[in-house]
Amino acid sequence: MARNKEGLVLLLDVGPSMHGALQEVENVCSTLVRKKLVYNRSDEVGIVLFGTKETCNDLAKELGGYKHVVVKHDIKVVDEETKGALQNLPRGTAPGDFLDAIVVGLDMLIKRFGNIKAKQRLCLITDAQHPLRDPPQGTKEDQVDTIADQMKKHDIKMDCIVFREAGVHHNSVMDENDQLLYHFRDRSVAKVVQVDTPTSLLGALKTRNVLPVTIFRGDLEVSSNFKIKVWVYKKTSEEKFPTLKKYSDKAPPSDKFASHEVKVDFEYKSILEPDTVVPPDQRIKGYLYGPQVVPISSAEWEAVKFKPEKGVKLLGFADRSSIPRHFFMKDVNSFVPEPGNTKAIVAASAIARAMQEMDKVAILRCVWRQGQGSVAFGVLTPNISSVKNVPDSFYFNILPFSEDVREFQFRSFSRLPPSSQPTEEQQEAADNLVKMLDLAPPGREEILRPDFTPNPMLERYYNFLDLKSNQPDANPPPLDTCLRRITEPDPNVINYQAPLLQNLSKSFELKENPKRKKARMQERLAYTGLDDKAKKPEDPSAEKAKELDGQAKKSEDPHALATAVEAMFPSTEKVGKIGDLNPVQDFETMLAERSSSAWVLKAIEEMKNYATALIQNSPQGDYYQKALECFVALRKACIIEQEPNEFNQFVTTLYKRLKNVEDVAKFFQILASKNVLLISKEEASDSDVTEEMARSFFLKTEESSQ
Repeated sequence: MARNKEGLVLLLDVGPSMHGALQEVENVCSTLVRKKLVYNRSDEVGIVLFGTKETCNDLAKELGGYKHVVVKHDIKVVDEETKGALQNLPRGTAPGDFLDAIVVGLDMLIKRFGNIKAKQRLCLITDAQHPLRDPPQGTKEDQVDTIADQMKKHDIKMDCIVFREAGVHHNSVMDENDQLLYHFRDRSVAKVVQVDTPTSLLGALKTRNVLPVTIFRGDLEVSSNFKIKVWVYKKTSEEKFPTLKKYSDKAPPSDKFASHEVKVDFEYKSILEPDTVVPPDQRIKGYLYGPQVVPISSAEWEAVKFKPEKGVKLLGFADRSSIPRHFFMKDVNSFVPEPGNTKAIVAASAIARAMQEMDKVAILRCVWRQGQGSVAFGVLTPNISSVKNVPDSFYFNILPFSEDVREFQFRSFSRLPPSSQPTEEQQEAADNLVKMLDLAPPGREEILRPDFTPNPMLERYYNFLDLKSNQPDANPPPLDTCLRRITEPDPNVINYQAPLLQNLSKSFELKENPKRKKARMQERLAYTGLDDKAKKPEDPSAEKAKELDGQAKKSEDPHALATAVEAMFPSTEKVGKIGDLNPVQDFETMLAERSSSAWVLKAIEEMKNYATALIQNSPQGDYYQKALECFVALRKACIIEQEPNEFNQFVTTLYKRLKNVEDVAKFFQILASKNVLLISKEEASDSDVTEEMARSFFLKTEESSQ
């Protein structure tokens, strides 16, 4: 059996106390099989049920005992039959003995793989509520030790999932069973998790096991004389959709050997000779630098690249509070001391416990492999182990450089007019809403814990993929109940907090806000300079606005608020034409006026005419600077007003009409150097111009002029 293949036996409790959860057990185990059909089609799976009325297993036939344990599916390569065996699980009538089931599953793996070194695993799902039979010899703890010894001998691991719904009263039997399962964990052969909801059960069983691979093995260099041998693994990594392949249906249905494979070939041709294919040795990458394209060969790139030496170095320590959580980037890595290296384990544990006691973190510079072109700069946080035989370790998070930090400034409520600020009652209602939806309230267990919450998009994808494999014309089914609990608010919480929600709805008056494509609130436009006006309390118009605003708040007249807003943001004098003195200011004033729906288009048309006149009547480029300012203002307005085609068509038409006029090409070069390009889709969704087309437009202009 190959190293990356797995032999798995599912041990499922179907006793009376598990009947309510069997549907979720079927779902999670079916999802496991579906993922194996996608990622690990050579894995082998067996299924054992315990708590059944019948008994059917090899050990019962050979040795006797092991009652109420049924081998539902022998270990074999995963296929549709395996998935079918997990549907409509029988409802057992006898209490389940999970130790008997573990022994039966262990016997199946040993008989199937023998001494072959392979990845073997047992997966136990039970509520562990029923008493276990006493062994013929010794105690139950002795029996666990015997089983654990055999598991270690054959390198077999076990995942134990204990499912007990919230509110179940614990008794001495449950406590004893839990201790036996934890004894497996203490022997380093099992992992035990307890869940209390179907959603947690869905996430507790790791339906896809990723083989842990180190990204670094070497020294953690504390100083030139102090180095610790460490291994670095990925602790978290985003799980993505499986790679989809292109499929062709052009092959005739009668061709049984058709691969339906789609091959894609690329050809590079010259603009000057469209029929000539440019071979790879005559191609070179070019990078935009202002209006020009700078060619850089691969050899030059190699010479320019930064090539640091492989290694992990400690730069220093910092207070944990000095590094905010939102600075953490990308995946999380786990630093563990080299296995079997006692000195490394002791040294790492000493540093980790000292950092924990002093509330410090370490700053590292990491280069994971030789020839890596980038340096990882991050923070090392201690992880003190609470499990025997598991050494202390560290978590590593990458920190941002100055170019990676985004500082966005948002307008404070205090800068809004008093009538637009929330009252104390509204603020309290909003605060209560946040507290109500807290997933980790004080004194209660966290809801939707990441360890036990599956990705609903991935789960739904695999479910639908399985459905389409059997029914090609099937439509997407309704969202599963467990997934709905992840994607929608908990109805129990909503019903329990109904009075709070009613108070919230009473505190805020909701009004329909009709969607208008072009009309925007005046304070969201940059034309009127609201920030400057807000900073001038001595302005008599501002004092008048405050007075009117207070009257509007007391009055029930709907026109009072409008009067206050007009006083706060007084309309400028209506301008119907752009003048020579301050053309940009006149243009912005026209946009802010908005006396009719066509006023914006009229302002844009006026600016286009004025800018065209400047270019045409500019001897030796005397008015190019003023024309440039007009183009910048026009472009900005067309983006804000969602009229990108007005600007793009204007620039394109202007070039076609004036391309033969002397010195006009120089003006377009000025536009390109100032990055005044066509408006692309990335800036305005209504644009028909891609970013590449926008960047190359003036380049083509330059070539044509030459």
